[in-house]
Amino acid sequence: MRQPTLTIFYQFNPWNPTIGGIQTCIRYILKYAPKDINIRLVGTGNGDPNMPIGQWHEAELFGRNFLFMPLIELKNDNFRGLVPTTVKYTMALLRHNFSSDFLQFHRIEASLGSSGWSGKRIFYIHNDIDQEMRGTHQGGGILWRHIPWAYYALERRLVRQFDRIFSCNTKAAKQYKEKYPQVADKVSYLVNTVDSDIFYSVSTQEQEEGRVKLTQELGLSADKRFILFAGRLHPQKQPLLLIRTFAELNEPNTHLLIVGQGELEEDVRAEIARLGLTDRVTIFPPLPQTELANLYRVSNMFVLTSAYEGLCRASIEALACGTPVVTTRAGETPNFLSADSGIVVDEQTPEAISAAWNQVLINPSHYPSEACVRVVKPYDARYVVNGIYTELLENWRDGQGQLLKAYA
Repeated sequence: MRQPTLTIFYQFNPWNPTIGGIQTCIRYILKYAPKDINIRLVGTGNGDPNMPIGQWHEAELFGRNFLFMPLIELKNDNFRGLVPTTVKYTMALLRHNFSSDFLQFHRIEASLGSSGWSGKRIFYIHNDIDQEMRGTHQGGGILWRHIPWAYYALERRLVRQFDRIFSCNTKAAKQYKEKYPQVADKVSYLVNTVDSDIFYSVSTQEQEEGRVKLTQELGLSADKRFILFAGRLHPQKQPLLLIRTFAELNEPNTHLLIVGQGELEEDVRAEIARLGLTDRVTIFPPLPQTELANLYRVSNMFVLTSAYEGLCRASIEALACGTPVVTTRAGETPNFLSADSGIVVDEQTPEAISAAWNQVLINPSHYPSEACVRVVKPYDARYVVNGIYTELLENWRDGQGQLLKAYA
């Protein structure tokens, strides 16, 4: 019996250490989906001469063999260019026919030219679209925010084609059901996931040894405590609020670690200099997951100052490493964070957020590693991803041609 083929569409290169929950979601599919499903990924090139644009290439990642086609060149997808990457990627898709048993889209625009392709269509919603349209007071959001009526017209036209819609955000799932009752029965909330092979807690002694090692590498005093942020330096994440909160905290024995790049990086560096924090903040470029996991484990807390979120996979990764999370009330994290694994801050001001940070620093025993790990046990990618695609595979074998409800 032949094996079904799943073709995934998203504008990234799986071998680049890019920032983003969508990229991680796709990597987990490659790693944990049943081997009985053939996977093709239509992504972007990174200048590798061995992978010419517009051609299929045999590839391997996590011991998984799959076909990969770089559709356009994209050296760094952490920065937005004058022409949106989504536009360039969607236009390139129009020149191909990617018919397969299952077609999986992570941006609705990419499905625009797929009407002539055969296959069951799956759509993943990773964020609160309505909030992305509004952006923040600093700007940001998606570029459609300048002509929201055009996006919603496109959405109304395209949403009916999908056989299954998975949302990683409960608010977005509810909005889709209310806005498009004709597809309400196809919409399901889907929990985000974490790879327990990479993100796991260690003993207190190992954590302390790792912390001291990092202080030595950064030339800091051995008693420094670390506060960690990982994500795009984008208005959605409000990185300037992050820096101002750290200044408000005014704890000389702490050091802020920032892992990320983005359009606000120069503004962030300027704000660090303006507030006299140059010696107390370290900015790293995007890191491989194993290196990021080490930073989670040696940090006293992971922090989010976001205006809005989908779930923010980084919060799950931090908790899996035994690190408490302090977040603004944005996305899914506040819905599952327990009182002994972190704090949710309602007021998005440096004063309110720094007070919560200080609470964790003063009372670390109130947020034990065991409590953090316990919160994210249901999100293990090995079981969640395998469960979703095992159901897909079994349903395909039954010849029903429909997806079962989301595994969550």
